[in-house]
Amino acid sequence: QLPLVESGGGLVQSGGSLRLSCAASGDMGYYAMGWFRQAPGEASEGPSCISSSGTSTKYADSVKGRFTISRDNAKNEVYLQMNNLKPEDTAVYYCAGDLSYPKLDKVVAGITNFRSLISWGQGTQVTVSS
Repeated sequence: QLPLVESGGGLVQSGGSLRLSCAASGDMGYYAMGWFRQAPGEASEGPSCISSSGTSTKYADSVKGRFTISRDNAKNEVYLQMNNLKPEDTAVYYCAGDLSYPKLDKVVAGITNFRSLISWGQGTQVTVSS
């Protein structure tokens, strides 16, 4: 497993921006990473994932053009820049990783749950007020 700690969540007004960070306690260079979210009473969904090298990314339709995922393997960190936030983006956001990029791709596509991946963090709350 790869211990992960998220940060950067908070309360923001509709149209605002937040940047989430995820720090790995270990070498995440071999891991594909992703950001996933879950609102109360709803199934989890995956905003985005990124390959281990950072050359491939995938976004859910609901966040395309608004969210950007990136990573810094030298720092063992992955980020999610969220712009033009909407109230429906309100959720707990989780950072997760796996050695298989296709597995994360399936989570973003809504086929599987992020808890099927090797590692995930405790989550950070994002609340967008209207």
